[in-house]
Amino acid sequence: MPRTRLLHRARAALAILPLVALVAACGSGAGDSASAAGSDVEPTFVLKVTDPGNAGPLAVGKRDGTFDQALAPLGAKIEWVQTAPAFSANLKLFNSGELDVSGGAYSPVVGALSKDVAVRIIAVADPVEQDQSGIIATPKSGITKVSDLVGKRIAVNSAAKGEYITLKALQQAGIPFDQVERVSLQPADAASAFSTGQVDAWASFNDPYQEAKARGGVEIATEASIGSKDNTIVAFRTAVLDERPDVAAKYLETLQELTESQRSNPEDYQNVFEKAGPRALSGDRLSRAVELGRKATVPRYPTEADFADVQDVAGLFYANSVISRAVTAEDLFYPLQEKLAEYQQTQPNSGK
Repeated sequence: MPRTRLLHRARAALAILPLVALVAACGSGAGDSASAAGSDVEPTFVLKVTDPGNAGPLAVGKRDGTFDQALAPLGAKIEWVQTAPAFSANLKLFNSGELDVSGGAYSPVVGALSKDVAVRIIAVADPVEQDQSGIIATPKSGITKVSDLVGKRIAVNSAAKGEYITLKALQQAGIPFDQVERVSLQPADAASAFSTGQVDAWASFNDPYQEAKARGGVEIATEASIGSKDNTIVAFRTAVLDERPDVAAKYLETLQELTESQRSNPEDYQNVFEKAGPRALSGDRLSRAVELGRKATVPRYPTEADFADVQDVAGLFYANSVISRAVTAEDLFYPLQEKLAEYQQTQPNSGK
């Protein structure tokens, strides 16, 4: 479906949403029995979500039972799944149906679809101070800038954010990609290789990136400095979206509300379960995390600008043989608003 038509249909679906909200309030399908019987009825639909760790909206939602409360009228509940810290490391879980929902970025979803892993993006969050991901070098490597990577080894999670950051940085610096050796490693293995000097640099993100910097890693590029388009996203297993778009939409709505709350009260969204220990932040890192939480952007449905950004990521991968077939923005984004309206209209009590 052409992009303009897809966006037009998504906007048209917005006009139906007030009716959808009324129908959802009345209950439908599995949600009727759960609403009628209250909390005594065990939800029949289980949504498997990446465990959030010790910080952020998902962690607070897990602690307070917010998602289960929101999903109960639909006959659904959350199961929190322990996963690796990178979306690209969890593709087998999506394929086997052991994981339904994860945060991530455009790049690993591009990589997943190119490998026929059926996941789609439902929402995008605008970037906030893109300094939480980038390229760091070992102090002994002598690398202080991107051009110093020539002839060196850099750890990346392939067909995902690490590889995207690396290609984007090299492209910006005018360095042929084949002059830098990209070593495919997921974050846990990359952290070990970086700390032991088996690689000279590491393209990383989020907590692993911040931890490596705190241990003396030399930052030579960030997503901000390279003009990254690899925005944060919410992705679902496609089969779940097709089966229960109402559950996906309610999940997103709840995440949006929690993110809004984080902006108002960011302190409550750090060290959610543990105030001390290896997962807890303190000092400057805690202060920085709180400030970022205050600026957090709320996940939203994709816009035309997002179509262009994700195509930039997919195009860079395809042009440089990171993926073997082209992936389009239409392949990556799932028209959830449109599918939700269609789903609600098919329910037996849709005329209530």
